[in-house]
Amino acid sequence: MNTQVNSPSLAEKAYLHIRDRLVMLDIKPGEPINEEGLGHALDMGRTPIREALKRLETERLVVAFPRRGTFATEVNISDLAHISEVRRTLEPMATAAAAERASAAEREALRILRTELDATEPTEDNADLLKADLSVHRAVYRCVHNPFLEDTLLRYDNLATRIWCVFVPRLRSMAGHVDEHVPLLTAIIEGDADKAAELTLEHVQGFERAIRALI
Repeated sequence: MNTQVNSPSLAEKAYLHIRDRLVMLDIKPGEPINEEGLGHALDMGRTPIREALKRLETERLVVAFPRRGTFATEVNISDLAHISEVRRTLEPMATAAAAERASAAEREALRILRTELDATEPTEDNADLLKADLSVHRAVYRCVHNPFLEDTLLRYDNLATRIWCVFVPRLRSMAGHVDEHVPLLTAIIEGDADKAAELTLEHVQGFERAIRALI
């Protein structure tokens, strides 16, 4: 029996690692991508790294220039309106679908996630809160059971998170923003599609207002 069938490819592993470093700004906007360094860190050759970078370029996280190399894209605050427009449209539809389609196992996973959020001690560490925000969004997107929609949601949530990261030093705390996930997860778990959509729209609009207040 081949136990490797469902294992992610090297390119997929590279993609996930580099993606999250770009999203959390561990690789700074405008910074050159060090393929050799990434290869050493991930213990793999350059081919999967380059495959991952091509994928990340389509997601607007890196940009390649002939004879210059590949760089992390800049974070442009003027993109906020465009990103928010897409998220206001798609996110409520997605969480409503998640409330209707999530399997019993997925609802149980969301219950566990909700319990972890409830039990989290108050913190001023916005980086940890951002990671918690990402984990909730990604868990919910998996419950939509539409790979095309999930890919789109992930792409725009990643871009939105990069904007969050730019403004993190000027925020007191993101705790309230992340705490909004508890009633949202409850609505999805209980199959309340209308409530899930309503809470999601408020959450996305709150993100945009919080950023604009700092501009």
